[in-house]
Amino acid sequence: MKKLIIDDAVPFAENIFSHLGEVTLVPGREITSETVKDADALIVRSRTQVNQSLLKNSSVEFVGSTVVGLDHIDQDYLASKNIHFYSAQGCNANSVSEYVISALLHFAEEHGFELSEKSLGIIGVGNVGKLLEQKAIALGMTVFLNDPPRQEKEDLPHFVDLDKALSADIISFHTPLTKDGKYPSHHLLNQNNFHLIHPSTVVINAARGGIIDESVWSKTETDINIIDCWENEPNIDANLYQKADIATPHIAGHALEAKIKGSSMVYEVLCQHWNQPIQSHWKAQVPHPTEPLTASYGDSFQSMLFKLVHHCYDPVIDDLAIRSNEIDEIHKKFEYYRRHYPTHHEWTEFTVKSNRPEVENNRLKALGFKVKLI
Repeated sequence: MKKLIIDDAVPFAENIFSHLGEVTLVPGREITSETVKDADALIVRSRTQVNQSLLKNSSVEFVGSTVVGLDHIDQDYLASKNIHFYSAQGCNANSVSEYVISALLHFAEEHGFELSEKSLGIIGVGNVGKLLEQKAIALGMTVFLNDPPRQEKEDLPHFVDLDKALSADIISFHTPLTKDGKYPSHHLLNQNNFHLIHPSTVVINAARGGIIDESVWSKTETDINIIDCWENEPNIDANLYQKADIATPHIAGHALEAKIKGSSMVYEVLCQHWNQPIQSHWKAQVPHPTEPLTASYGDSFQSMLFKLVHHCYDPVIDDLAIRSNEIDEIHKKFEYYRRHYPTHHEWTEFTVKSNRPEVENNRLKALGFKVKLI
C-alpha cells in the first residue's frame, strides 16, 4: 500500500486522499527525514522545507504543495532526483484579493474616504494581482499595474514602471519572493526607492515577507499599513508590528475555499501520477453558507458593500487574534492561530438578495458575489 505524509493543516486530507493509500497527518514543522523515510508521497503547505536534507534517504516520488509560494521547495533537487512536483498555483488568489479589499473597505469607512477616488498600484499582476485589479475596477478605482516579467513577455503597453506604481494612493504587493534572475523581488521596496512613497500612502504586503525591506518600512512614515506577510515568520519584527494598522499571521489566503482548492488540485495531479480514478465523495463533507445576504437599500454602494463584506470576513478579527504588547506573545500566537484558523468563506459562496440598481448589481457580480434580484 502506498504511504502518504500530509501536513495536518491540509483540510479534509483523510477524506480526500485516503483511497490512494495510508495517510499520516503531521504538523508541517514536525515533518522530518525520519517522518518521510518510507513515504511514497509528501503533501505540504508552507511550513515544511522540502530539500535534500529532508528527502535524501526517502522513497518519496511525488511532492505536492497545496499553497502557491515556492520558496520552501528546492525544485532543482526534486528535478535532479526525478521526484514529481506540483504546486497549486492560483488556489488562494481569490482569498488574498478579498483580504485586500476587505481591509481597504474597513479603513475607507473608518476614515471617511471613497475608494472610487483612490488609485491602486498593484505590483505583481499574476493570479492574485489580476483578481485584485478586477475588484478594484468594480469599485471604480484607478489602477496602475506593474509586472516587468509579464510586460516583457506579453507586450502590455498599459502596464507602468515601478516608480509610477509607487506613486499610487494605495500600493499592494503580489509578487513571488525571488532573489535571482532578471527581476528579483527580494527587497523590491528598499532604501533606494522608499522615498517615492508619500506619508499619506497605504502600503499592503499580502505576498511574501522580504519583498519589502522591513528595516526601512518600520522607519518610514506611511498612513496605513496592512501586513499579512513578514520576514522570519513567526518571529516577526517588533518595530514593524507596532507600525501595522492591521497585522495578521499570513492568513490572507486561508479562506476555506482556497485551502480546499489547493488540496483538490494536488489530489487530482497525484491521481493522474498514480493512474488512479479521481473521486469526489469527499465534497459532500465541505460546509457552505446557507443564509443569503441582503444588499441594504439607502446606503451608498461602498457602505452597502462594506456591510456585506464585513459579514463574510473581517480582517480586524484576525488582527486581534495575535494583538499584544509583548512580542514574544505575538510570536507564540502567530503560529498557533495559523494552525487553528477559524473557518471563513469566500464571497463567491454567498448569494446577495438585492433591489439595488442594475449597475450596482453588476458591480457586486464583478466582485464575486452571486446576486438574486428581489
